[in-house]
Amino acid sequence: MVLVQNYGLAVFLCFVAMVCWGSWQNTQNLIGKEWRFELFYWDYSIGILLFALIMAFTFGSFGEEGRSFMPDLAQADPKNLLSSALGGFIWNIGTLLLVASISIAGMSVAFPIGGGIGWTLGILINYIGKPEGNPALLFGGTAVIILAILVSMQSYRKLAVHQKKPSFKGIALAFAAGLCIAFFYRFVASSMATDFSPADDGKISSYTAVVFFSIGALLSTIIVNPIFMARPVQGSPVKFSEWIRGNSRAHLLGMLGGAIWCLGNSVSFMSVGAASPAISYGLSNAAPVVAALWGIFIWKEFRDAPKGTNLLLTLMFAFYLVGLVLIVYSRFA
Repeated sequence: MVLVQNYGLAVFLCFVAMVCWGSWQNTQNLIGKEWRFELFYWDYSIGILLFALIMAFTFGSFGEEGRSFMPDLAQADPKNLLSSALGGFIWNIGTLLLVASISIAGMSVAFPIGGGIGWTLGILINYIGKPEGNPALLFGGTAVIILAILVSMQSYRKLAVHQKKPSFKGIALAFAAGLCIAFFYRFVASSMATDFSPADDGKISSYTAVVFFSIGALLSTIIVNPIFMARPVQGSPVKFSEWIRGNSRAHLLGMLGGAIWCLGNSVSFMSVGAASPAISYGLSNAAPVVAALWGIFIWKEFRDAPKGTNLLLTLMFAFYLVGLVLIVYSRFA
């Protein structure tokens, strides 16, 4: 299997994860608003699992280091497989809420709020689980990110008032999403082997962890998504038959979105050993910066925003970038 043991490479892969986690939602925007997020999410979940299996049987099975996917699965302690699956189940509920928020508020709002809350709480949770890195810089960066979240909320409120639409539901859904997303990483990271020594017997590789994470996410979709379809956050109820009748382009773009997200998930967990869970999570989850860029400059979600909104958005980006630099540097201080 392919292992990451260099901190510089781990940081690079975390930036790859950041781009993937901040970009996958573009596939739904490419499909169009007529394809509801509840329908998109079925293909998205399938795409995540398919890509996880591809990674497990390629990068997770090649090379001389560590354990290949099938031998790793054979020696795994069931509680570690369950922990990874539970992480996927919890994450998926949060992401469903996030996608629902995006359908109301847009990428440039839902990601900075939901992703930002998940980011800051997740750093704290993962640091408690494995305290590595300079805490002053790590949590100083987290505090700056909280300022970015508050500025993002204010920018959306200004836009909502200007467009005479309610702002509370979009923010509330994003906030609930962040609370769920914050907890998933620790469940998965705690199940993983670090150096594959005898002390790690029963622990699993990042590739195996991502596969069972993806199984948990798909199971969560099967249980939770029908509730969203029957009681949607906006619009009329959606029937499963609508998904079956969907065209191949919609299905393929949905699965592509899942594959993009899973690529980010895979490389982020590959980096845990070299960068520590808190730092790996903190860097990878800078995705709100990327998502906000897509939403503002490509999808023009703030083109009708009132005067003063651009200043708030500039401050949001500045706070996010300062927080990101502090998190990266916390490993060296």
